[in-house]
Amino acid sequence: MNSRTSHFRTADIPGFSSVAMLVFAALYAPIIVLVIYSFNASPSVAEWSGFTLDWYVKAAQNDQVVNATINSLIVATSAAVIATAVATLAALGTTRRARYRGITAIYAAINQPLMVPEVVTAVALLVVTAALKKATGYTGLGYLILAHAAFCIPFAYLPIRARLEGMDLSLETAAADLYASDWQVFRHVTLPLLAPGMLAGGMLAFVTSFDDVVITEFIKSPGQDTLPTYMLGQLRRAMTPDVNAISTALMAVTIVLLFLFFLITRKKS
Repeated sequence: MNSRTSHFRTADIPGFSSVAMLVFAALYAPIIVLVIYSFNASPSVAEWSGFTLDWYVKAAQNDQVVNATINSLIVATSAAVIATAVATLAALGTTRRARYRGITAIYAAINQPLMVPEVVTAVALLVVTAALKKATGYTGLGYLILAHAAFCIPFAYLPIRARLEGMDLSLETAAADLYASDWQVFRHVTLPLLAPGMLAGGMLAFVTSFDDVVITEFIKSPGQDTLPTYMLGQLRRAMTPDVNAISTALMAVTIVLLFLFFLITRKKS
């Protein structure tokens, strides 16, 4: 292989940079337009007439928006906690022991919701929750929380498993050699080292639950709108700038959480 071939880069392909710029423009131009028009003083979403923050104030003073936001926070926080706890147990069970028959099938089963269309998962969860509602008569947020938690488990599992696989087993072995019990090893060695992975998994599960529309639409009962489903309902009636403001705020929260996720999971020198 000559020096010219060895220094070949993808960016050297003719037109690669132009195509990449077009792809980024197609992805992010609509989002940029949405953010800009969330500050539009005109009630029309197609006509710019000046800068204002009135739509953010109007959204914050809307009782339906406030209630939907509270529901979203309750569901997403609860689902993230449950999903992280279950994902941690699953990660420990698949990484902290010798490989055994069927481990590949277990990996596939845990990650299946990532590969199956979300609407299929939503229909399956609807069948289960409908049977439970009929049997118990309970119609609260609990079913929505459990449905979101079930869907978010693989999202929490991946960073937790990655963290476990990158941890040094010699530390746990040394603790066991010093007569620490299994619980003491887990509490004083494994758990502190695993905490960043659990936090990252919990944040990823929170973002996934907070932004979800499909599963929420299938599972929720009347009066249980979350912020994304409330916005979807508004778009069915009429597009107003306060929906742009809510979308921008929701996107800002997601970006902040994903940035924190990046800071937590990046490798330290």
